[in-house]
Amino acid sequence: MSALLVPPSRSRPAPRPGFALRTITAETYRAFLATPAGAALGAGFLQCPSWADVKEGWRARLIGWGPDPEAGQLTGVALVLLRQFPGTRKYFAYLPEGPVADWSDPELDGWLDPLLEHLRGAGAFAVRIGPSPAYRRWDAARLKSLTRPGRRLGDVLASEVDPLGTAVAERLRARDWRRCGGDGTGEDGDAQPRHVFHVPLAGRTTEELWSGLNQEWRRNVRRAQKEGVEVVVGSAAELPEFYRLLGITERRDRFRLGRSLAYYERQYAALNAEEPGRMKLYLARHRGEILAAHTLITVGRRAWYQTGASADHRREVRPSNALQWRMLLDAHALGAEVYDMRGVPSTLDPDERAYGLLRWKLGTGGQVVETLGEWEKPLGGGANHTLYRAFQAYLNRR
Repeated sequence: MSALLVPPSRSRPAPRPGFALRTITAETYRAFLATPAGAALGAGFLQCPSWADVKEGWRARLIGWGPDPEAGQLTGVALVLLRQFPGTRKYFAYLPEGPVADWSDPELDGWLDPLLEHLRGAGAFAVRIGPSPAYRRWDAARLKSLTRPGRRLGDVLASEVDPLGTAVAERLRARDWRRCGGDGTGEDGDAQPRHVFHVPLAGRTTEELWSGLNQEWRRNVRRAQKEGVEVVVGSAAELPEFYRLLGITERRDRFRLGRSLAYYERQYAALNAEEPGRMKLYLARHRGEILAAHTLITVGRRAWYQTGASADHRREVRPSNALQWRMLLDAHALGAEVYDMRGVPSTLDPDERAYGLLRWKLGTGGQVVETLGEWEKPLGGGANHTLYRAFQAYLNRR
């Protein structure tokens, strides 16, 4: 049995020989992610140093641990966002989809406990993390035949249950971490999507990617090509048009992201300053008019379709299908192993409006992946527990 599956001792573990945890520079952080060992940990864009420049209202801290963090000898890193609780000098610490660490490490407490102690010393009263292991997976082909009124993903036997994700969840519970939104299929407690959609790219040819699309998707891509839809990579100059189309999409599909144009301009500038081409804006034009615009982010061997927007008119020429097919091909050409289409709803009820997004992504032939979601923990002591409860109430009122 893996040591990770054994419940941890409640006593504080002895420090590891040659282990240190320090704040580090962005340059040291990025250099570690570029090493084979760092790249193998699969950091997402939310754990890149540039993300700190995107999030207004948060202080940021870059942390690294290993034999000699200042010299770049690292085994893990974390971007920590700190939100001050009004009227106090205390902070809520948030590690979006982080820390970037080896979650299979049998001595997980050896780096997690020092991380929490460091954050406590920085004034944090509570911490939220987003462990990277997957929890469960459902193949698209399986889900298509299992839609029913009132049915949700949790009602369906998964195609695969990840043993590492299960072990990490047990480990965190034993250390008094609480899974945000609970252990059901609800996602209300997570800031990042708990259910995401992955299209595997590693080891596949473009012909295999094409055959992986369902008939409707292939027909729609061909329709876009026949109608003369042109897909191009835009620039920051087209972000206002992307934002205008996003507003149309939000009203049509009845959701609200609540982000400003300045947010996307800041994101585009910050991510591309860190690495040119990290964030791209793809545009679908028809008869000279931009009908759809989607954003793509790449880090290492992963690519994310982050946000999509489209017009209400001329939808029959299928600009969004054309965009996604081009983005899939480009991610494949860049050597990405996974194309992450980000969040999907947990409903399998075709009568629910939200199911339409899941149905659209299922057509690419990938997998729905339930991540471990986000986990929270107050940092000990009566005062911190009181602040944690007050902070939860404050967020619920906003």
